[in-house]
Amino acid sequence: MNEIAGYTGLGFAVLLLVFLVVKTKVHPVIAMVMAACIAGISAGMGTDKTLEAITRGFGNTLSSIGLVIGLGVMMGRILEVSGAAEKMALTFIKWLGKNNESWALALTGFLVSIPIFADSAFIVLYPIAKAVSKAGKKSIISLSIALAGGLVVTHSLVPPTPGPLAVAGLFGVDLGKMMMAGMLLAIPCVIIIVLYAQWLGIKYPEYVKEEMPVNKTVDFKTLPTLWKSVLPIMIPVFLIFSKAICGLFLSGAELLNTRVDFFLSIIDFLGNPVIALIISTLLAVYLLVPQLNRKEVAARLEEGLTSAGIILLVTGAGGALGFVVRESGMGDRLATMVTGLPLSPVMLPFFVASAVRLIQGSGTVAMITAASLTAPILLEIPGLNLLFAALSAVTGSMLFSYFNDSLFWVFNRMVGNLELKKQILSWSIPTTLAWAMGGILVASGNLLFGNKGLLADLLIPTSVLVILYFFLRKINFKEEFNHSDLP
Repeated sequence: MNEIAGYTGLGFAVLLLVFLVVKTKVHPVIAMVMAACIAGISAGMGTDKTLEAITRGFGNTLSSIGLVIGLGVMMGRILEVSGAAEKMALTFIKWLGKNNESWALALTGFLVSIPIFADSAFIVLYPIAKAVSKAGKKSIISLSIALAGGLVVTHSLVPPTPGPLAVAGLFGVDLGKMMMAGMLLAIPCVIIIVLYAQWLGIKYPEYVKEEMPVNKTVDFKTLPTLWKSVLPIMIPVFLIFSKAICGLFLSGAELLNTRVDFFLSIIDFLGNPVIALIISTLLAVYLLVPQLNRKEVAARLEEGLTSAGIILLVTGAGGALGFVVRESGMGDRLATMVTGLPLSPVMLPFFVASAVRLIQGSGTVAMITAASLTAPILLEIPGLNLLFAALSAVTGSMLFSYFNDSLFWVFNRMVGNLELKKQILSWSIPTTLAWAMGGILVASGNLLFGNKGLLADLLIPTSVLVILYFFLRKINFKEEFNHSDLP
């Protein structure tokens, strides 16, 4: 097959992938495998080699992150049913005091969404936001945006949440470095959402209304202690960070004695994501739900695994698609083309993830698709900082959450937003602010500390921030936030 046929086939595969996900009942997993078949065969690999590449890519991807995803969702389920998330929220609200409730809820979301899916975490924590709103006469809109903002940012940027975990694996980025960089990137993204939430609360101070019914009743007397609630989250983060830091500062250094060698080998073992999450899951089981018997604990853990299955399939299928592109040789040829673009290659995953996010809604699918399509290309560019490329993919997945995103509906139905303009102002705008802030920071970081960064990378996310600023200045909030849409 000639090169033109390869490009045509890959382009058709991407278009077919988008069409199948958006317009048909075909699941993204099947769509990715079909796209991989077309890409491989059109590039001249033949049917046998294409199918072999698909299975190898699927297996290679899950071999590195499959266990971590499964363990992470099991631990998250225990944190969810034990009341640990509520305990953190109530403690942070108490610590930060009156008039800082938005920051307390955002901090809670920031930590809780590392092991728990953002959708379910918001449902669990929303009663606390509602109670704080009534007790302190605060805008429920403002508090809910701050809570959901903290949840969605870390859900999008920080492993071991499945999406960022898969992206790190596809780009071959060290998980500890991805966690550290993701957390640092998440902080300003959460800050801009909280500031917007507070500003919106001033524009719309109303707080007394009949909310949508909440199915979760929290018995605050039975909540675990704070240290028990936080420990299963902090222990794996500490262990994985420790391994990354030791590797960062001691790589290439000669070990002077066997004691240092033994100590570093212990850190390396405990800091392995699988081992770290096994430890955290055991801590969650024995510290948070000691009242449950063996069968009840197993049932709770298996409930978590039901949500992991589809994530594993999507992640594996994305890995298969990327592996086919790499094996076909198209990645190498496309890398040469990408280096000639007026933007840094690092920003390519950002824009691909943004486009997929707008088209099909799921942030997880968007970042995995972007990483699958761009990793084979960027891996062929010498000297490129793949950590920034991975951050670029996960950041692009936050753009403008709207009606094709499940969290959009969870947020707005819980809060009671039934009118479209109010829904967009309450949730689509905050996610876009985080997207723009993240894009600016990734582009700036790559420009200063990476390679092949360009000032032009800052243009689009900065322009979006400016446009949003002037758009929000012209909004008549008294008109948009009327009471006609309250249930």
